[in-house]
Amino acid sequence: MKVYISVDFEGIAGSTSWSSTVLGDLEHAPLAKEMTLEAVAACEGALEAGATEIYVKDAHDSGRNMDPTLFPKEVRLIRDWTCDPLSMIGGIDPSFDAVMYVGYHSPAGMDGSPLSHTMNRGNNYVKYNGRLASEFLIHAYAAASIGVPSVFLSGDKMLCDHVHEYDPQITTVAVKEGIGCATINLSPALAQEKIREGAKKALENRANCHIEVPETITMEICYKEHHRAHRAACYPGVVQLDPYTVSFTTNSMEDLLKARMFIL
Repeated sequence: MKVYISVDFEGIAGSTSWSSTVLGDLEHAPLAKEMTLEAVAACEGALEAGATEIYVKDAHDSGRNMDPTLFPKEVRLIRDWTCDPLSMIGGIDPSFDAVMYVGYHSPAGMDGSPLSHTMNRGNNYVKYNGRLASEFLIHAYAAASIGVPSVFLSGDKMLCDHVHEYDPQITTVAVKEGIGCATINLSPALAQEKIREGAKKALENRANCHIEVPETITMEICYKEHHRAHRAACYPGVVQLDPYTVSFTTNSMEDLLKARMFIL
């Protein structure tokens, strides 16, 4: 069994401030350790479920946050960025049996975390077919389009609820909950324990996980700065709806991912 694990930062236990998400910040080091240990816990659960190959993508900011010396020998760690439309699941292909997401967060437009955003902090929201699109949904659709099911996610509680709107069979672990500028977090030890158990359960249940990719998707982006909408409207197929908002409609996942790469 070949498993892909995408790991972000803002949804790990304890992550609360924007400054802490930046490599080199004083808060970053202990939280980067927690990011590593939550990813390791997911790997351990995958191995218990029978995984023989595990690829782990450091999918946050620099792509160089986690300590590679702490991972099991079965893991191949993808550091930095592949610089292609697959982004946070760069390197995935149809040979994988499942994809899991660790440390993910609520999207822009939701208040589930003080760090809610979608891909970057430059937009008020991203929508797919009129509904708020999280980084999870963007990449789950991409994975599903090549036949790889999304089976597990850990992150904030509101994101877990969002995930189950698309597939209630996906195993989720809420390690935190946002209230205003604050987060209420599980202890790192308990978060890691629940992720380990959840990852094992998720892979054992992978045959029941299925996200239906719409035949046609309209991506709508509302930027915080109007000049970004003006610039995005230069991309082929993009329509500017108002000074801050653009849309792009396609029935090709490849075209959708390419458009996102260049305009979001």
